[in-house]
Amino acid sequence: MLTGKENNIIKEAVKLNKSAKYRREKKLFTAEGVRLCRDGAESGAVIERFLYTADSREKYSEDFKKIMSASRSSFEISKSIFEKISETRSPQGFFCIFNMLDKPTFPYTINKQGNYVALENLQDPSNLGTILRTAEALGVDGVILSDGCCDVYSPKVVRGSMGAVFRISCLSVGDFTSYIAKLTAEGVQTYASTPYTDNIITSIDFNGGVMIIGNEGNGITQKTLSVCSQKVKIPMRGRAESLNAAAAAGILMWEMFR
Repeated sequence: MLTGKENNIIKEAVKLNKSAKYRREKKLFTAEGVRLCRDGAESGAVIERFLYTADSREKYSEDFKKIMSASRSSFEISKSIFEKISETRSPQGFFCIFNMLDKPTFPYTINKQGNYVALENLQDPSNLGTILRTAEALGVDGVILSDGCCDVYSPKVVRGSMGAVFRISCLSVGDFTSYIAKLTAEGVQTYASTPYTDNIITSIDFNGGVMIIGNEGNGITQKTLSVCSQKVKIPMRGRAESLNAAAAAGILMWEMFR
């Protein structure tokens, strides 16, 4: 049982919550809540440390047993200490520190008949988490992320993904534009989502490809736009100039499978 807020394990948990750089250095990330911790355990992710309160152990006894059996170490902590590491308004008393996922990623040359989503410089963790959740729900084969995207292991991303981060294949690429250009040259259909085209998404007959969504404020970079197979847009009514990135991604991915 951990009793002090200055305990090194508690300090580490707080730092992992706050710092993407520290997460990368330690190759660890956090997840909080009964469902996320259970999802991680059931997905085969390695739980380095499981922190829980006595009340949560009794309230969620079956989940507790499942998570405990998948954990390398576990510690009971008080409610006051749990509040120090919690990032939610109504903590459920379960907190796991996971090893970064050694999950399968698709190869450099992807399946031309597969359906993928690529994100360039997406900054909002809530948007990224929602996109991962939607991608898993719609059966997307993988998610490609530029180096300029926010950290896929951010607590907000993990929470927003509702466990999809444990299961969906992700690939981070350094030179995003060059990667998309290579796919295009290999005959993969690469679709750039932009309002500056007359090509409406509902008119496309999809047979696999990569749907590209850009930064929340600036969209896809001009360099990346120039190497894509096609530009597509979502038809809109009213006076709104654009859609939220996660909402747009959901519509675009739906159309790929329609």
